[in-house]
Amino acid sequence: MDPFVRKLVVRLFDEGAPLSRNRHFHTFDSVEGRRAMRLSKRLKALQLDISRCRQAGGAPRLTKSSVEGGEVKIEIALEHLKSKRLTTLDEAEFELLQLLPGMREAF
Repeated sequence: MDPFVRKLVVRLFDEGAPLSRNRHFHTFDSVEGRRAMRLSKRLKALQLDISRCRQAGGAPRLTKSSVEGGEVKIEIALEHLKSKRLTTLDEAEFELLQLLPGMREAF
């Protein structure tokens, strides 16, 4: 993962000093900025689904690839929708997901 994208995502997650999209318009107008925005939205949505799954009494299932820097597959039961969500992340994205509140305890 691009170090600049990682840094932007971490800053977007920081609730104490969030990175304002309006003030830093030019940062998010770049390819890396748009990628960071997409990734942060995707991970926050995944956080919400994992939290809902845990509140309903379920637990997300995690499958890691044995290859270095491989994929991490997360399966979440969404009882309120009577469905399941299967998401594939790379190792760097999974590390970022674990920075969000309540995610380390979920796995």
